Amino acid sequence: MLAVYFDCPGGPENLYVKEVMKPHPGEGEVLVKVSVSALNRADLLQRRGKYPPPKGASDILGLEAAGSVAGLGPGCKGRWKIGDAVMALLSGGGQAEYVTVPEGYLMPIPSGMTFIQAAAIPEAWLTAFQLLHFVGKIQKGERVLIHAGASGVGMAAIQLVKLAKAIPIVTAGTQEKLKATANAGAAAGFNYKNEDFSEKVLAFTQGSGVDIILDCVGGSYWEKNVNCLSTDGRWIVYGLLSGGEVHGDLLARLLSKRGSIHTSLLRSRDKEASNGHQQPFTEDVLPYFSGGTSPHLQPLVDSVYPLHEIAQAHRMMEENKNIGKIVIKMPA
Repeated sequence: MLAVYFDCPGGPENLYVKEVMKPHPGEGEVLVKVSVSALNRADLLQRRGKYPPPKGASDILGLEAAGSVAGLGPGCKGRWKIGDAVMALLSGGGQAEYVTVPEGYLMPIPSGMTFIQAAAIPEAWLTAFQLLHFVGKIQKGERVLIHAGASGVGMAAIQLVKLAKAIPIVTAGTQEKLKATANAGAAAGFNYKNEDFSEKVLAFTQGSGVDIILDCVGGSYWEKNVNCLSTDGRWIVYGLLSGGEVHGDLLARLLSKRGSIHTSLLRSRDKEASNGHQQPFTEDVLPYFSGGTSPHLQPLVDSVYPLHEIAQAHRMMEENKNIGKIVIKMPA
């Protein structure tokens, strides 16, 4: 089968597609013929040598895939059959023509949805769902500040905050991105490049601040984050795009707000924990992706690249040009 590879860490130019052995499903695993995968920041970090896959995971890039069941390993419980349309969050291996997946990781593709749309769901939507519900314990009416609002996770989080009957507020770097977040349901959006988002958030919330912050930026935002965090607010760090160093009296500032910091990395969770989030997501959220539902959830696809243009896809994400998900289509 064909798969994305790189021989040494570095830039997008190090990526290439090569022929590798097709995997065989082990105990309790399903073989999926991948139609479409998607790109994530973790793929970029792994390519640079900064985010190795968990022990035992495939070293092929790709944390999500949509396709059809092509084989069943021993011990599968009969939930899936050959030909079923499925999607999955993976610990690796998605950017290849086939991938093996623990059967509990698989989710049915909602009715009427294409593989391209489905590939934009697993990582972004499960991450946002886990951050909001399992880590942040979001409540009705709360205000949630979402950094990188036009990213895959950001666009998913906006819609999930609305589904929870709470109020999404975002930051983004261009007016085009802010317009896209407003179309997705953001109550307010601020351009972090030309305005102080903490001042704008405090003005929007009439001085009370936000109850939850979803932060993939890290170090450079700490002061503004604490500034606009409400009393007893939860600041959830799930990425460090600006690095992890903090200079200043973070703890005293946080203590004065009785605020809490939580951290989360979905990829490093064990199989049982990830599966524990998958079932409630499948039951409580997935039905809203089907046609005719209200509210109707919609994955946002920015662009589609064929597998052999994987380097261009990486460049697109590195330049922060995408609004929503970049997806990778396997050869027909």
